[in-house]
Amino acid sequence: MIAGIVVRLPFCSHPVCLPVLFRLWAGKGTASPVELAGDMITVLAQAFSHKQIHAVGDAAYHGKPLLVPGTTITTRLPANASLHTLAPPRTGRRGRPAKKGSRLPRPAELAATATWRTTPVNRYGRSDTITITERDCLWYGAFGDTPARVVLAREPDTATGYDLAVFTTDTTTTTDAAGIIARYAERWSIEPANATGKQLLGAGQARNRVQRAVERTVPFGFLVQTLVIIWHALFGYHPDDLTARHAAGPWYDHKAEPAFEDMLAKLRRALIAARFNGIGPAQPDPHKYRDYELACAAAAA
Repeated sequence: MIAGIVVRLPFCSHPVCLPVLFRLWAGKGTASPVELAGDMITVLAQAFSHKQIHAVGDAAYHGKPLLVPGTTITTRLPANASLHTLAPPRTGRRGRPAKKGSRLPRPAELAATATWRTTPVNRYGRSDTITITERDCLWYGAFGDTPARVVLAREPDTATGYDLAVFTTDTTTTTDAAGIIARYAERWSIEPANATGKQLLGAGQARNRVQRAVERTVPFGFLVQTLVIIWHALFGYHPDDLTARHAAGPWYDHKAEPAFEDMLAKLRRALIAARFNGIGPAQPDPHKYRDYELACAAAAA
């Protein structure tokens, strides 16, 4: 189980996910993936108590363990989800007040009778125009009587039904429906992060069998990825890097921002250079550092 913090970097057109927390699901009879996700959200909420935490997960993540105080949860809504209107006001009669309102139709039926509006939305590093609709509701079976809303979205070439249904406990007026769709789209940034950790840093190639080794090796690989990106954002990035890349590969002129491979190669060169001290009185010949130049070339390759 991986939780990441989505950030915006000035030199990237798309959001970037930094893996920061990890939990190992041990199978049936142990804490469920939803409970583990709720635990990680709690840790983040405590670490960043001065910030509003908006958690996002795919359709597998829904349940009361995700209702962490001071946070919101946004997830994909299944097509067969049972929704209700918000709880009605108290009647003043004796007995327990109602916790949910009347039953709402399925998402497909909601889409058929909804009033749609066209709006721009930023997702996947680009600006698109889609049609959306929203409605306040309860997903009582998954989140109890927590007030929430469902946002339906469809592409311009879709005339009926919907393409995406998103459920969110974020009911604030400061985040409109387009913002909720954009927030859910940012969840995708964890998928490239997972691919990078496995393919470039070897997190998916561990051959550990001891429990403690299993718990440490994969998280360490993903944390290295986070540290590389942070280092590059704070110290490594320079616009001239792309200029040099275009000069070295003129056929690659569409490259407009650094990939993780570029960040990793530059960090390797910086680490190699840090191993060498400046020329001292007894070392007057700068050509003795030819090995460093070769190492830089090898790292870049």
